[in-house]
Amino acid sequence: MNRKSREFQVTFDAHDPKALSLFWREALGYVHPGPPGVEVPEGTDPLDAWDEFLERVGVPEDQRNTRSALEDPDGVGPKIFFQQVPEDKVAKNRVHLDIRAAPGLEGDERMAAFEAECARLVALGAKRVKRFEPEQPLSLGFIVMQDPEGNEFCLD
Repeated sequence: MNRKSREFQVTFDAHDPKALSLFWREALGYVHPGPPGVEVPEGTDPLDAWDEFLERVGVPEDQRNTRSALEDPDGVGPKIFFQQVPEDKVAKNRVHLDIRAAPGLEGDERMAAFEAECARLVALGAKRVKRFEPEQPLSLGFIVMQDPEGNEFCLD
């Protein structure tokens, strides 16, 4: 049987889709796509173009932060979608993202790279949860974190 892989996106429920997408944009190096049919000039933030687009098409102001999206500028990684929900997060995620913050590194060098990335993400609004030391042969070490809305992710 010849099966073809499928494209997919990762969806986050959020209180503030725009703010959460801004965090993940910086965390992952992703970009906000421009609105449909709108050419976003070089050096212009696509979010500004979205504000103008939503106003032009008549979306009420109180509905303009109900969703946001990100995409990999290299077109390799999955799209990420943020949708507004009224309820709070109440339990640990069953699925989470692992950010590969130290590819090819091991031991102290790997953990130092994680610490540097952890500090950068904390400055962007993330929370450090716990560091797990390397335990060969099954784990090279990682740091568990939470994004600004409490969604767990790992530096791995």
